[in-house]
Amino acid sequence: MNRLFSFLIASVCLFSCEMQENKPAAANISVEKLDSLVNAWHGDAASGSFTDYFAFTHEQFVFLGTDSTERWSKDEFKAFCEPHFEDGKGWDFQVVSRNWMANKDSSVWWFDEQLDTWMKDCRGSGVILIENQEAKIAHYNLSVTIENDLVNRYISLKDSIHGREN
Repeated sequence: MNRLFSFLIASVCLFSCEMQENKPAAANISVEKLDSLVNAWHGDAASGSFTDYFAFTHEQFVFLGTDSTERWSKDEFKAFCEPHFEDGKGWDFQVVSRNWMANKDSSVWWFDEQLDTWMKDCRGSGVILIENQEAKIAHYNLSVTIENDLVNRYISLKDSIHGREN
């Protein structure tokens, strides 16, 4: 019985060690590191650090802005940002809260965040890909929030601006 028990313990240890060694590199990414990355990205926007800001983004990066026409590839978003960053400042998004989730092997992370901005309360959400032990922002969506009880007034205002009937 002792031999069987010893064999089982040794097998579990061996299996655990083997599993640990075979974990994907993405598993070493922590929420703290990802928070630092997104915070630095927002900080680079606030200070107008164009090169550093885009260094955090994936080659297939997509940015969705608050206007319904704003869906930019990385190159398109660079062209939009460049004149805004020229004077050493862009936009300042202060994080109020952030939530993280990941796929099973931690190679894809997604988050949502509440932001305090010049537009008041906003929400951001993003996707971060881990490739070759490097985290890059692949997708970001910025939206302005509106209280549910104000939606009808907002729709009326928008319709009147665009000359549409309610």
